[in-house]
Amino acid sequence: MNFDRKDFTNEELIRLYRNILLPRLIEEKMLILLRQGRISKWFSGIGQEAIAVGATLAMQRDEWILPLHRNLGVFTSRQVPLGRLFRQWQGSKDGFSKGRERSFHFGSREHAICGMISHLGPQLAVADGVALAYKLAKKNKASLTFTGDGATSEGDFHEALNTASVWDLPVIFLVENNGYGLSTPLSEQYRCESLVYKAEGYGMEGVRIDGNNILTVYDTLRGIREYCIKYQRPYLVECMTFRMRGHEEASGTKYVPATLLEDWAKKDPVVNYEGWLLQEQVLDPASAAQIRDEIRAIIESELRPGPDLQTIVPDTAEELRDVYADPPSEDPPVVAPKPGRKPFRGISRENLPSAAGVSAPDPVPAAVHPERRVIDAIKEGLFQSMEKHAGLVLMGQDIAEYGGAFKITEGFMDKFGKERVRNTPLCESAIVGCALGLSLEGYKSVVEMQFADFVTAGFNQIVNNLAKIHYRWGQNADVVIRMPTGAGVGAGPFHSQSNEAWFTHTPGLKVVYPATPMDAKGLLIAAINDPNPVLYFEHKALYRSVSGPVPADSYEIEIGKARRVQEGEDISIITYGAGVHWAMAYAAQHPELSIELLDLRSLLPLDYGAIRAAVIQTGKVLVLHEDTLTGGIGGEIAAWIGEHCFDQLDAPVLRCASLDTPVPFNMELENNFLARSRLDVYVQKLMGY
Repeated sequence: MNFDRKDFTNEELIRLYRNILLPRLIEEKMLILLRQGRISKWFSGIGQEAIAVGATLAMQRDEWILPLHRNLGVFTSRQVPLGRLFRQWQGSKDGFSKGRERSFHFGSREHAICGMISHLGPQLAVADGVALAYKLAKKNKASLTFTGDGATSEGDFHEALNTASVWDLPVIFLVENNGYGLSTPLSEQYRCESLVYKAEGYGMEGVRIDGNNILTVYDTLRGIREYCIKYQRPYLVECMTFRMRGHEEASGTKYVPATLLEDWAKKDPVVNYEGWLLQEQVLDPASAAQIRDEIRAIIESELRPGPDLQTIVPDTAEELRDVYADPPSEDPPVVAPKPGRKPFRGISRENLPSAAGVSAPDPVPAAVHPERRVIDAIKEGLFQSMEKHAGLVLMGQDIAEYGGAFKITEGFMDKFGKERVRNTPLCESAIVGCALGLSLEGYKSVVEMQFADFVTAGFNQIVNNLAKIHYRWGQNADVVIRMPTGAGVGAGPFHSQSNEAWFTHTPGLKVVYPATPMDAKGLLIAAINDPNPVLYFEHKALYRSVSGPVPADSYEIEIGKARRVQEGEDISIITYGAGVHWAMAYAAQHPELSIELLDLRSLLPLDYGAIRAAVIQTGKVLVLHEDTLTGGIGGEIAAWIGEHCFDQLDAPVLRCASLDTPVPFNMELENNFLARSRLDVYVQKLMGY
């Protein structure tokens, strides 16, 4: 192995030696602890240390790095306290994730490290978002993200590299090519001779280097970082290396030919670098031994405070509390109902005041517009938020010059510029990941799905990255995803789905679904101000068909609070979105019925106090939603009522939902599909009890 000293001083060379030796000696200790049962799992990076160490030292300490599970050298080179690292691996309360995550699935803002998720590829786009934040803030910085040869087969690899190139982002994509994706060899992953050839296809520079030569890695990455910052361009680096142990210790290496292991053992990055330092007389055997002894002593010292798995006493309240980030301390004015009374227990309907426990109507400020449509209210809320938050970025397909598929962002680019109103390639996963990356640097973002149906292409980023990150290591995801949704416009099965229930099952997300212009504006502003990821559903059929009063100034409708639309005594209809208007129209057509109508507005979290009050008010409940019946949120609401309000019911809770079919294109078929076509049947059935 050839080491090019260039102009490195002895002190620099020894610093590199200490840094590459540290993760090797830690790993040797961890393998002992693994056999002793003192840690439960280990992903070894033995044989690959030069990449993590050299690349990390080439970056500035406050530049974000997104490592994988074999990159211990990133953490040690960033001087993450070893004692706390050990406790993280043991699942201790005082690790980085309070025992909620394994090994390297965590991050640390203090050390500018963003933790991985097991899906590997999604973090590439998060690095895009960090680099975009650097670019917007005009910081001379670059982000660095690791991936493996196997993950280059994922669509996230393509999306992230393509987006970085199109947007001219200063991000380094580092591929650790160790020959295997677990046990699958390269020949079964891709057919190109070198992954660097992929760089040319994205219009970016790329280089393949010896990943086992720490001087090569360190010097090359320093130069690439300078290039990315100077030219505001991404770069692909393929580091050729090999892992000398299994994908994780239990998997072994039986699938690797013995001769291959022997060949790569001769290229050991630690042994060879140490040998070269001795040959060049930068080190002598005694000083090398002394450094090893010093590092081993530090490791033993750091291990001593927590050598065994610390017992965690679960705190349910803390577990639930940590799912969401706390809201900012300074909130804008809230236009919302006063909270209802505490949950009812043992109160009969006969003795219940008519409005007790139910949200009062939202107060309307004096300064209101004339009638506004839902689409106008959304546009105004978005516009006022852009004015308020200089760090708010809009992203979506065709949202800049064209103004979006529904023209909600028309004119925004002229006012706020194309840096903040960004057209995106067709890559939902990358853009959601990019939004998370912006959050790491303190930015807010609103991502527009052209249609809610298209969110499937970004599903993984939403439910596994955005939703879980705060619970995992305390990082907020300040992201709103706008979801034009719903049927009734003859758009067929791929532009009409009601898919909100997919996300109500995912802790860490918030899901809102306004039915009126006032709620549309107030909930959107609240979602943007909220530091947590919010799925904001906006019904396409309501855009231009529903109008109402809207306060002129910026205001919030509190997320998680339902709205009592009207009082009634015969039956209670609990609904949201278009269902509110179906129920209102039905009530107007049937004055002989006294209908209590509750608009949920928020689906995650649900306003259980308001739901309970609606049950108590009439004792007969119909849950109405446009979503299909099976798996819809109506099932959850009905189950909760049955569990908590059974003694208040005079009839079974009924659900009126759309058919369990895809949404058909033909308008007659679509009308038959929608729940509103069966609303009367269910109301009459409920009244029959």
